[in-house]
Amino acid sequence: MFDPTEHPHRRYNPLLGEYILVSPHRMKRPWQGRQEAVEGTNRVICFSPRHDMTLAEMPVEEIRTVVNLWADKTTELGEIYQWVQVFENRGAMLGSSNPHPHGQIWTQNTLPNIPTREDHYQRYYKEEHQSVLLLDYAQLESERGERIVAENEDWIVVVPYWATWTFETLILPKTHIRRMPDTNDSQRDALADVLKRLLVKYDNLFEVSFPYSMGWHGAPYIDGDISHWQLHAHFYPPLLRSATVRKFMVGYEMLAEAQRDLTAEQAADRLRNLPDVHYKLQA
Repeated sequence: MFDPTEHPHRRYNPLLGEYILVSPHRMKRPWQGRQEAVEGTNRVICFSPRHDMTLAEMPVEEIRTVVNLWADKTTELGEIYQWVQVFENRGAMLGSSNPHPHGQIWTQNTLPNIPTREDHYQRYYKEEHQSVLLLDYAQLESERGERIVAENEDWIVVVPYWATWTFETLILPKTHIRRMPDTNDSQRDALADVLKRLLVKYDNLFEVSFPYSMGWHGAPYIDGDISHWQLHAHFYPPLLRSATVRKFMVGYEMLAEAQRDLTAEQAADRLRNLPDVHYKLQA
């Protein structure tokens, strides 16, 4: 029998027209990592057997193995669930209680709030322009150059024009790719390369193991047209001015709308001009 004090569930907020995930069982766990979400599956992915390692410090070849695993698990879980959320919380500042390099996958048979909004606006853009929103956006950013952090033949990393977090970035493919499993071998090689470059720049910014929450958004596993969807990854780092000074979303940000402290172009310029060699390896 369902017990709202014991079982995970979602509650609807009619004021904002969105849902909140309620997970009361999380307070009973003996550790502080994340646990299983409502009506779904939770998987933990260990990136390396070395507990002192991070994606930023791993060789590109090992990051490529992680990319393969993201794709394989998305395929596997997508046969059962509508939404497969691949993500990583890196660093204690983001609530990661385990120091070893790891990420997670949560799944559910309902579309969460943010993917629901992304689905709506990508669909609307496709109907209005007969093209894919994030594919057009990637081409625009590649042409302008001012918000690019890293780029190769298949992928582009930008501080998006609308970024909220100070050093927020968006990873976009340059061709139409709906989901991670749709990538081919060369695209996965290129993704591992661009991930390495981004994460090294993050660490080099304040010469610290840079904290962030990141996650992949791809087309949900639902019946109907998904041609408007484009695979992409969001990186949300909390740091603002140094390794210890973070950005807080409080007051006006929580009650009215988000604001940022420097332009997306300024943030991209700082990240773009950092070395591609990790600070620990620099002479």
